[in-house]
Amino acid sequence: MSATSNTADQVWVRKMNRAIILQVFRTNPTLSRARLATETGLNPSTVSAIIGELIQDNLIRETDLIQSSTGRPGRLLEINPEGGCALGIEIGVDYIEFLITDFAVNVVWRQKQSTNPEIGQEEIMQKVSHLAKIASAIIQDRQSHLLGVGVGIPGLVDVSSGLLRIAPNLHWVNVPIRDVLAKYFDCPIYVENDANAAALGEYYFGAVRNVKNFIYLNTGVGLGGGFVIGGKLFRGMFGYAGEVGHMILDVNGDLCGCGKRGCWETFVGPHAVEQRVQHSLTAGAKSILNDMVKGDIQNIVFDDVVQAAKMGDQTSMDALAKVAFYLGIGIANLVNLLNVEVIVLGGALNNASSFILEDIERVVSANTLAPGKEHLRIIPSAHGADACVMGAIALVLDEILREPVF
Repeated sequence: MSATSNTADQVWVRKMNRAIILQVFRTNPTLSRARLATETGLNPSTVSAIIGELIQDNLIRETDLIQSSTGRPGRLLEINPEGGCALGIEIGVDYIEFLITDFAVNVVWRQKQSTNPEIGQEEIMQKVSHLAKIASAIIQDRQSHLLGVGVGIPGLVDVSSGLLRIAPNLHWVNVPIRDVLAKYFDCPIYVENDANAAALGEYYFGAVRNVKNFIYLNTGVGLGGGFVIGGKLFRGMFGYAGEVGHMILDVNGDLCGCGKRGCWETFVGPHAVEQRVQHSLTAGAKSILNDMVKGDIQNIVFDDVVQAAKMGDQTSMDALAKVAFYLGIGIANLVNLLNVEVIVLGGALNNASSFILEDIERVVSANTLAPGKEHLRIIPSAHGADACVMGAIALVLDEILREPVF
């Protein structure tokens, strides 16, 4: 082996050891050097050397706390919030959200703006650029090192180039998201499907910390899925895995935004719920929704249905029960296929979980092969509507924790 190769190997090993140590801090607020050696399996001298580097780089700091175990006392260690910041961006179907956090994931600044897909790609991206300028100025004013930018967006993303290939519910095709943002930020920019980002957010900061195999289901205008297998996002060959909303349940079903008929999201998305309720009311069903929208049933939105269900409205509860049934069927298929530990319900599903969770569990149990359901849990998202933008932050940290680039 050449001297150059040997040096390169040593650099790689050192980077990976840094990543291993930082990973441990993800789930342990404070640690001693001795505990780090135990948790990581690295020898104490290696841990001490790397901790010295991380302190010098402002990523780790010593606390005022002293370890209480036997042996020579020493200060405990923790993530240094001032070690840098991350910017998370969510480009949703009807809103844009920007979020800046410090290295300890404390929120520094956030802003959310409503949009409408009907105004078109160009105008929405102008809004994104405007917020990017504001975020960039805030980061500069704080004199904080920007570690990276993460972006979650509903559609098929070429993660290697940061190109949004297609977003059916936005009606966008081949949008160079990374290139647009690179005009404002001189740092790594990670662009990801929104459900994948949200799954990573739940893995790092939410309901499934340390769960190695789970599926995150996100319902907004559409239905997306993020798969974490073996503790890593499963993206497929080119990054397009997880489009579970476009599994076809009925070839003669309703037209989907993707152009096909009978996709799963046409049965369980918020729009499907709104349509079911509207059809029921048109057919003469009684509901407090009529009063809530002053008789204009075309104005009924998903949140109205959930609110009415919480008030005991039978029409609304029936519509949500239908959603639970079709969700249960699709989830059962996914569990039979992938044998995951947990299904996380996010987006609009999270808001309705108190009404649909029990029914979903019953349908899944009835349609899942026995061994696969023995330890399965179906739970609501910890972050709800913030799961994707928190996931965008997680995209940045995931790269740092797996193989630091600084």
